[in-house]
Amino acid sequence: MLNITHNSVNKQVDLGHYKAFSKANKPNHYKYFNRFLVVFSIIAVIILFLPWTQTVTGNGYVTTLTPDQRPQTIQSPIPGRIEQWFVREGDFVQKGDTILHISEIKTEYQDPNLVDRTVAQRDAKTRSVASYKEKIVALENQIGALQRESRLKLEQARNKVRQAQLKVVSDSIDLEAAKTNYQIAERQYNRTVQLQEEGLKAVTDVEEKRLKQQEMQAKRVSQENKLLASRNELINSEVEVSRVVAAYADKISKAQSERATAASSQFETEAEVAKLENQTTNYQIRSTMYYVTAPQSGFINKALRAGLGETFKEGEQLVSIMPSEYDLAVETYVDPLDLPLIHLNEKVRIQFDGWPAIFFRGWPNASYGTFGGEVVAIETFISDNGKFRVLIAPDKDQSAWPENVRVGSGAFTMALLEDVPIGYEVWRRLNGFPPNYYIPNTEKETAKTKRK
Repeated sequence: MLNITHNSVNKQVDLGHYKAFSKANKPNHYKYFNRFLVVFSIIAVIILFLPWTQTVTGNGYVTTLTPDQRPQTIQSPIPGRIEQWFVREGDFVQKGDTILHISEIKTEYQDPNLVDRTVAQRDAKTRSVASYKEKIVALENQIGALQRESRLKLEQARNKVRQAQLKVVSDSIDLEAAKTNYQIAERQYNRTVQLQEEGLKAVTDVEEKRLKQQEMQAKRVSQENKLLASRNELINSEVEVSRVVAAYADKISKAQSERATAASSQFETEAEVAKLENQTTNYQIRSTMYYVTAPQSGFINKALRAGLGETFKEGEQLVSIMPSEYDLAVETYVDPLDLPLIHLNEKVRIQFDGWPAIFFRGWPNASYGTFGGEVVAIETFISDNGKFRVLIAPDKDQSAWPENVRVGSGAFTMALLEDVPIGYEVWRRLNGFPPNYYIPNTEKETAKTKRK
């Protein structure tokens, strides 16, 4: 009714005996609503003062604590062709078990006797090295013999030079004696001629002295010839010394040159032997790579290259394997804004994908189905997704993680910070402020100790 007239119907008609009117007309309903508002306001105010645990959340996945326990792929270090598979997907293999057999596809390695032939070449070169060593020894002996012979020859030539020198001295003395005898004979001849002219000597005496003078003159000339011959012999002896020195120096130099050539050939052959030994070892190691084995015990997850006769390149992934023994961990990512709030040994709550949980972010103690963790590593460089990687290990003080959790499963993590009132947390979120800067108790105690 619009109630636009003074003649109200409700004043003339009694509607109280109608059931519908009694249900619709509640003159005291606002009293109950007011009471509800008062109670709700009191509860809301009380809730604003209740404690709320600030958290830093992140999404990640389950991994392993150490890199060698994580799923890995097996590659072949050499290119080849698949010849035979020895396992199936899902099989358990021990470390060193054969997974598949491959064969060579490069022509330079397809000789089945490649290793034996290389060993034969190496042995031949080794014998050649031994021959060069023997040749060097022989040449050293020859050089030693030539040096000894040269010393003897040189000593002999020097003795001849000494003899020639002594002979020159002797002939020089004889020449001086011949000159003196000639002078004496000439004076005697002159006196005899003078005495003969005076009549004191006969002509026969003059002729005798004349003959003796000529004899002394002939001896002097002969002695001069001997002296000149002795000097020539001295010169020839000295030349012989030089010739001996030059001849043996040439022979010794030639032998030393041959020895150096043999040594050079020996070194080159030894280098070839080392190269062949290297090739032999490489070929032997390469022959062991024809059978791809398991690097550690685990389960075959998936064959990345299938079939027989299929070729692949070196380093190409062939099969993936999951280690049988591993320690679970969670790899999560946090925003750069929250990174200063994350510390080593920080307590973390984790919710695993597929695992039933009742999760209360602000009241971790009231959550159900979450598991405890502890921060063990914080990445110092930002990841490709623009966040920092944090590695979380199981908390030994909390219940163990479920056995059915598999590596690679998703995980939601929540790092626990300070306890603040809910009102403060609502105000912080409405204003977009970060959580309070949080320092663990262990770091606080360490800082206090350093200040003391």
